[in-house]
Amino acid sequence: MADLVYPPVIVAIKAFWKYLGLKFDFQGEENIPRDGGSILAINHIGYLDFALTGTAALPAGRYVRFMAKKEIFNNKLAGPLMRGMHHISVDRSNGSASFVTALRALRAGEIIGIFPEGTISVSFEIKELKSGAVRLAMGAGVPIVPTIVWGSQRIWTKKVKRNLRRQGVPITVAFGEPLYFDKKSDVEAGEKLLRETMLKMLHEVQEKYPDSHDGQRWAPVRLGGTAPAPLN
Repeated sequence: MADLVYPPVIVAIKAFWKYLGLKFDFQGEENIPRDGGSILAINHIGYLDFALTGTAALPAGRYVRFMAKKEIFNNKLAGPLMRGMHHISVDRSNGSASFVTALRALRAGEIIGIFPEGTISVSFEIKELKSGAVRLAMGAGVPIVPTIVWGSQRIWTKKVKRNLRRQGVPITVAFGEPLYFDKKSDVEAGEKLLRETMLKMLHEVQEKYPDSHDGQRWAPVRLGGTAPAPLN
């Protein structure tokens, strides 16, 4: 598909990252398929996760089409940009249409970005996953690349005032080894494997994160932070 909107948006986003002075650590880029369909299953800790993941995937020469709630597409400013970048609108009250759209895109060789938790985790831990990512992978015959973002919650997240000051915040985006499922796979077992993989990756990323988590509002209780306790 023609990409007339994506390139200039990337330029603008990179300028925004430079303005914020972010310190990037992108890991596992070799795990992103260079061609063919695939799914990035991403943890969700802040409003910038999609843009950061899309930026981290650029060295692989791929544009990520994200599945996002329809309210964003209804926005007068964001809507045209989302449609122009061929992202996929999700109606949470009726997700069948978006599932079919994503399935077609995967079969056409696109990379689809999914937040399998369904919403931002205010505890910054990985919530229980919905089964859409695994079912899409099974239906399209494509791999899932587990993806972890860490640090974005320090800039803009749910229930916390956004912080757009230039502070040199470290941002990690890690792409794990692809997981493969076929049409005979057990969905629940696949979902469990995906979550366990993402949990392991998250803990590894947090262990190597350069800033201390102790006493920080952006850090989970497990690491000595003061974020709300997990709900599940």
